[in-house]
Amino acid sequence: MAKSPAEEIDVDGLTVRVTNPDKVYFPDRGITKRQVVEHYVAVREPLLAVLYERPTHLKRFVDGVTGEFFYQKRVPKGAPEWVDTVEVRFPSGRPATEICPTRTAVLPWAANLGTFDFHPWPVRRGQVDQPDELRIDLDPQPGTDFADAVRVAGVLREVLDDAGLHGRPKTSGGRGVHVLVPVRPEWDFVGVRRAVIALAREVCRRIPSEATVDWWKEERGERVFLDYNQAARDRTIASAWSVRGTPRATVSMPLRWEDLPDVDPDDFDVLTAAGVLAERGDALAGLHDHPGSLATVLEWVERDQRDHDLGDLPYPPEYPKMPGEPKRVQPSRSRADTTGKTVT
Repeated sequence: MAKSPAEEIDVDGLTVRVTNPDKVYFPDRGITKRQVVEHYVAVREPLLAVLYERPTHLKRFVDGVTGEFFYQKRVPKGAPEWVDTVEVRFPSGRPATEICPTRTAVLPWAANLGTFDFHPWPVRRGQVDQPDELRIDLDPQPGTDFADAVRVAGVLREVLDDAGLHGRPKTSGGRGVHVLVPVRPEWDFVGVRRAVIALAREVCRRIPSEATVDWWKEERGERVFLDYNQAARDRTIASAWSVRGTPRATVSMPLRWEDLPDVDPDDFDVLTAAGVLAERGDALAGLHDHPGSLATVLEWVERDQRDHDLGDLPYPPEYPKMPGEPKRVQPSRSRADTTGKTVT
């Protein structure tokens, strides 16, 4: 199929060139690159608020959803001068210069490169080693679904309340739920990750048959996994308003708690999300107006270690060995018990 002529669009005073706009990105529904770009133009203000001054990975599907994808972690060659950047360090210690969105035009520019998802770090440019947001990923395991994740998210909300924190949910764009929790940027990645583990363990105490923090899939069963390792350095989740690599072109949709039990995540996609925004407003507006303290949760970390002998949990395999981390050996292959199993 011949390429369609390039088009230029004005985005808040900046010109963005869209090449081959009629290229089909989602063949099941005939959704084109132009429609993905139009989605990002329509949601540019709340999305920029989510990404503003955050190091951001681009998840690029240059051949559409049926092709291979890759994560663009460094600034693409030929980026316009208005694409701001920031230097970060990966867990290996290697530095990298990443995009750091400050202009709305960055969003359709990235979409033109085949970006579906934006994956921001939970830090701002001025404090790249101190997260200002907990991102808790509720991942349904085989035998569970979105409704199960919603029930676990409700218990997580109660736990956050008990810890003096507040969060807001969004669909993952698939079967899961993400909860975003603003915190003061006073702790490093290690402390924030331990705080997420403590919160997740408390959820598991309350509903042990429905939730788990077991890292090894063989131990999770038909429960919702609270993926604490999304709080590790350089681990990210798709942002709110991001298009996901699903056949339906679903969008990760921010919601109010009262709406969460009544939605179907497939309702939110490239063709509908902007309309929901226009009708209901931005459910994440003001999220960071009152960031919380991790003091209570870090007391829970100490309590779990002292009273339950529950220390750290395994990091992903590509990470360097961390102090206090249990061995990264699948339990069925290890003679010794691993630490940090789901609390019952």
